[in-house]
Amino acid sequence: MDIKIKRAYENPSDDDGYRILVDRLWPRGISKEKAKIDFWPKELAPSTELRRWYGHDPEKWAEFKSRYFAELDSNPELLNELLDYVGKGTVTFVYSSKERRLNNAIALKDYVESSTR
Repeated sequence: MDIKIKRAYENPSDDDGYRILVDRLWPRGISKEKAKIDFWPKELAPSTELRRWYGHDPEKWAEFKSRYFAELDSNPELLNELLDYVGKGTVTFVYSSKERRLNNAIALKDYVESSTR
């Protein structure tokens, strides 16, 4: 399993493998052709309510992850589909946030890695 994280505004590369957009909303100003997204499971992104509550406040990170993981637990079918892609080789979780350290792609990677151990 090899999960990479990349901002939607970075150019796709050959070593990205299967590119998965992990946001609920399409990144602003990026065409579908330029993004080269292979899979977009909108329902696996944090809910709008959770995203707004979190607001990339570092003090809320632990609670955000806990609430986000609970949301992920409630969608096992789509999560299994995601895990199938992850199990086949390199995937890149693509996100659009300006926040590079504490975002939903990082949280999702943590969740997937802890689920497959």
